Amino acid sequence: MKKICVVVLVCLIAFSCGSKKRIITKKDKRTQKTEQVVVKPKTTTPENTSKVPDVPSNSSLNSTEIYILKYNAIAMDEMRTSKIPASITLAQGILESGSGKGRLSVEANNHFGIKCHGWTGKKIYHDDDKSQECFRKYDYAFSSFEDHSEFLTGRSRYANLFKLRPDDYKGWAKGLRAAGYATDKKYPQKLISLIERYQLYKYDDMVLNNRPSPTQDDLPEDYVSVSHRVVKGDTLYSLSKKYNTTVDELKRLNGLKTNDLSLGQMLIIKTR
Repeated sequence: MKKICVVVLVCLIAFSCGSKKRIITKKDKRTQKTEQVVVKPKTTTPENTSKVPDVPSNSSLNSTEIYILKYNAIAMDEMRTSKIPASITLAQGILESGSGKGRLSVEANNHFGIKCHGWTGKKIYHDDDKSQECFRKYDYAFSSFEDHSEFLTGRSRYANLFKLRPDDYKGWAKGLRAAGYATDKKYPQKLISLIERYQLYKYDDMVLNNRPSPTQDDLPEDYVSVSHRVVKGDTLYSLSKKYNTTVDELKRLNGLKTNDLSLGQMLIIKTR
């Protein structure tokens, strides 16, 4: 009987010790796993849900011509509401964004190099006059154009610009530099050169004379007509009827895999 009791007691002790050992091992594994966790910084990525589509690879246009076609309609809309010459808006966009290829425009949809200046929205940091300066970040490219208009109309130092004739692009170019928009002494000449080289003053004339954007028939061969910004109610089907094309053709030109559209999205309508 004593021998049986001894055996039972030994088994209980062994079982108890084994249970404790498993608990300790489990705790050790948890501790080791926790200590190996590494928190990596989040990578800043653009949050634009309505990217302007790429122009087909068979286009013979350079990047600046493509930029003008993508954004001329927006520039003219802003001229109608804010009285800023469309030629100036386009020239500034080309110059400040590198024709849409600069980091600020690609990653932050910031086409005009506007710094934070008390901005409470999304931000991006970029080397400019100083290292890692704060710049505004937008969800959509057209938001940058709208904010550019608000930036100029909402600051008293630019007030004299609006006393100029709306087609006086030379006066506007010089006035922007004088008001402190840019530190580059050659800023006015650069804007004027772009306006005259690409005949951007034509867009001012269209607005002032209440003329529509150029139609496909007005454009030279291989020119791309890009002037439609998606608004509420637009569908590929309705746009195909409006522009006398097909849904499949719109999807092909814009690289769309589905029929879904986003508000503010810029669409290529036709190519020759």
